[in-house]
Amino acid sequence: MKRHLKLVSTMLAAGLLLAACGDDFEDDPADPDEVDAEGVEPGTESLEGATITVGSKDFDEQLILGYISYYLLEDAGAEVVDEIDLGSTFAAREALTGGEIDHYWDYTGTAWIEFYEEDEPIPDREEQFEAVRDLEIGQGLYWLEPTLFNNTYGIAAHEETIAEFGTETISDLGELLESDPDAATLCVESEFESRSDGLPGMEAHYGFEFPTENVSILDTGVIYGATADRDPCNFGEVFTTDGRIAALDLEVLEDDQSFFPLYNVSPIFTEEIYEQYGEQLIEIYDPVTSVLDAETMSGLNARVSAEEELPEDVARDWLESEGFIG
Repeated sequence: MKRHLKLVSTMLAAGLLLAACGDDFEDDPADPDEVDAEGVEPGTESLEGATITVGSKDFDEQLILGYISYYLLEDAGAEVVDEIDLGSTFAAREALTGGEIDHYWDYTGTAWIEFYEEDEPIPDREEQFEAVRDLEIGQGLYWLEPTLFNNTYGIAAHEETIAEFGTETISDLGELLESDPDAATLCVESEFESRSDGLPGMEAHYGFEFPTENVSILDTGVIYGATADRDPCNFGEVFTTDGRIAALDLEVLEDDQSFFPLYNVSPIFTEEIYEQYGEQLIEIYDPVTSVLDAETMSGLNARVSAEEELPEDVARDWLESEGFIG
């Protein structure tokens, strides 16, 4: 039996990753056309008296975003409970929907494909964000305006690997599987190995499949170095805003058949917190998300993953340097 047969059937049309966020979004998640948090006095950013539990997933970018929230909310006067670094996508999601946390950041493509099992990503970033936002209101979750950067999945290789095998696109990788299967080795994390917007979907979309012995399951942070060293793999799954890509002379293969969706990330709050403090949260977060572009986020990620700074230090330093906190 083939390794991913049970998942492939759900993914034939999936074009991976995130398609999220527009540049100018309507202000009201409760009503997609106008934002109005009931009972909130407009024009004030104070969160005095609020207690907000912040979570995150477990990779560098999410840790940085989690601490950005921690310091933003603390600076506005809230008592902040730190539950950052919860684990996988579904661990963080379950913590939010189960009431263990009040807030974390997630990606539009993840919500669309994984949470709502849609197999056709929306190619327009604003339309994709609005579609996810509207669905989430029905679940009592409120997505604020997303960042500019798109952190999608990608397949990368060291520049020497690409020069040796001529694999500049994912389609080229499929051709290498046929011509020299021993060279087409791939390192992935456990989540990508099973997600519908990960390896099973990519294989179904591109029409090839890696033999089981060609795929190594590694921790997320280990993949970059293993791919650069070409041990145990010549190719690796990456996040496209990860700072280690440039630091290790990796190159991302072109997704020439547009499988991976756009993945813009938004701050998400529970209904209880949003109804009390929605206006303040919008005033606090919108200026931040409006400047978090790909170059900025990649630079912040590199300080953690390549330069080994602590994510909390990177988050605080960036917020202070940009004037978001005192």
